[in-house]
Amino acid sequence: MTVSSWYGRKQGKTLEIASDTALWYRPGTPPKPIRWVLVRDPEGKRAPQAFFSTDTAREPADIIALFVRRWQVEVTFAETRAHLGVETQRQWSDKAIARTTPALLGLYSLISLWACDLLSTTSTPYAAAWYRKTNLTFTDAIGSVRLALWVGDVFQHSPPDREPQEIPPDRLVRMAEALCFAA
Repeated sequence: MTVSSWYGRKQGKTLEIASDTALWYRPGTPPKPIRWVLVRDPEGKRAPQAFFSTDTAREPADIIALFVRRWQVEVTFAETRAHLGVETQRQWSDKAIARTTPALLGLYSLISLWACDLLSTTSTPYAAAWYRKTNLTFTDAIGSVRLALWVGDVFQHSPPDREPQEIPPDRLVRMAEALCFAA
């Protein structure tokens, strides 16, 4: 069977799929009908997976597509926790937390949109010597935005009557990259 979306935004991926309905039972609750979907990648790039849905009318390809879309949301939350501190705020009231989390998610969106303007499909991901990345990540996005802010703003606030002492551009960029992409 061919599915409309798969990992890595791959369209039209051919998978081996088995699906049917069953009853899901947990002690203390009545049995609930579910649709199960078993998936095997004929290319062997991913381990076989099982998906479940309580909507037994859904087609197996739809269940898989919904899971793949959900994964993008999970990655977004993981990135906002790791880089922007979502769920690590130190406020004392629920109202403060309710204000801060949406603001941080908005910041994530702004950084992502700005990075789309700064980075292109030919941009090289920043990687340490021991870890080579092939795709751009949020670390690259936030680093490119920091670099644009810091390098673009470095001479804006100097007093007008002082002798300028310019940092050579290559050194300035190296220093800013070290700060922007520090692990």
